[in-house]
Amino acid sequence: MEQYGTILLFTIPFFLILIVLEKIYGFYKGINHAPIIDSVASISSGITNSLKDVLGLSIVILSYSWMVSNLALFHQKTTVLTYAIAFIIINFYGYWAHRWAHQINLFWNKHAIHHSSEEFNLSCALRQPISNFLNLFSFLLLPAALLGVPKEIITIILPIHLFLQFWYHTRYINKLGFLEYILVTPSHHRVHHAINPEYIDKNHSQIFIFWDKLFGTFQAELDNVPPVYGITRPAQTWNPIKINFQHLWLLITDAYRADNWRDKFTIWFQPTGWRPKGFEEKYPINKIENVYAFEKYGTSNANILIYWAMTQMFATLIIVSYLFGNIAKIGKPAIFSYGAFVFISIYSYSKLMDKNKQSVAWEIARCLLGLGIIKYYGDWFGLNTIIPFGNLVMITYLLLSLIMNGYLIRINFGTKKQRNTTNH
Repeated sequence: MEQYGTILLFTIPFFLILIVLEKIYGFYKGINHAPIIDSVASISSGITNSLKDVLGLSIVILSYSWMVSNLALFHQKTTVLTYAIAFIIINFYGYWAHRWAHQINLFWNKHAIHHSSEEFNLSCALRQPISNFLNLFSFLLLPAALLGVPKEIITIILPIHLFLQFWYHTRYINKLGFLEYILVTPSHHRVHHAINPEYIDKNHSQIFIFWDKLFGTFQAELDNVPPVYGITRPAQTWNPIKINFQHLWLLITDAYRADNWRDKFTIWFQPTGWRPKGFEEKYPINKIENVYAFEKYGTSNANILIYWAMTQMFATLIIVSYLFGNIAKIGKPAIFSYGAFVFISIYSYSKLMDKNKQSVAWEIARCLLGLGIIKYYGDWFGLNTIIPFGNLVMITYLLLSLIMNGYLIRINFGTKKQRNTTNH
């Protein structure tokens, strides 16, 4: 927990710098593939995911530690070869976990957030789930356990393997010659994120592309078929917490409405998107029929809303970075109070980004929670030991945020006064 928090303190600024550089490059080229509000939603999703992981809000059904302790046929020493073996096995594990997330109804819920952006840029790489409370796929690491790869190596390689998937979420890098035959490249991953019929559910590999070629799920990017991004049942919200559970709620609702017990049970394990017979007509949901003719969500926003959302995102990054750097000092159960505050913060300002007036209720709840934390602990989790006016800083921020939320609602999110201001 503490170690992962420290790692994130170093990787978050690195990712943010690359996201900003991509935005600057797009401005230079006169192409906007990374609207600010979309990037804010993506980065906010990344915050929720990293916070969930740091707080340990997940359960592993079959832990690697148990497998390697009880099933290892050999005892590996820590060598370069051991790391290489671990990396290949984790890559194999990643391919199948990723593929099943696309192909099985229940598992799509935890992955839909990653595909929910209707753009394709570096920031959307950070759209990672919080709904994966149960890790059901750790059994795929069995080959590493049988070979006796130490758990410490697996612990090191897993985050590295995840971070290496960041760079290829971009539209500015074309095909990379001979590397297209070996690695997952931006071209391969553009295909994976596309909803075109030619591309959908292809290229599930995460580092090495040969898994797709081996298991029949490879598709090259076609010159005459430009990728269109998003999900076929569009999220229609910037709120990453809502997106994380939209598909699950649809499954629960459909299972409840189903007339026979077979459908109630099998809906969870049917191919992604399957619904009981007649449900599309009886209980229609918004679905993209023509990928080349649909309106993207939230493309018209006033400057004041965009820049306030960006301000809230950066404020939340500072707040969550303080947590990551002081986990041991804050301790349990205080870190869960802290986590609840961050989740409510993101829910509040992303609801404001959706131009939903209910955001003020969430903002009031957030303000009261923040003030309650200061009252209960005496300060903001030890912030006064770092800066003597820490409480004043937090109280001022909470009140300013509440006032700004109310102001944006009062002026109808700026749309009346700034009609011609659009996405940045």
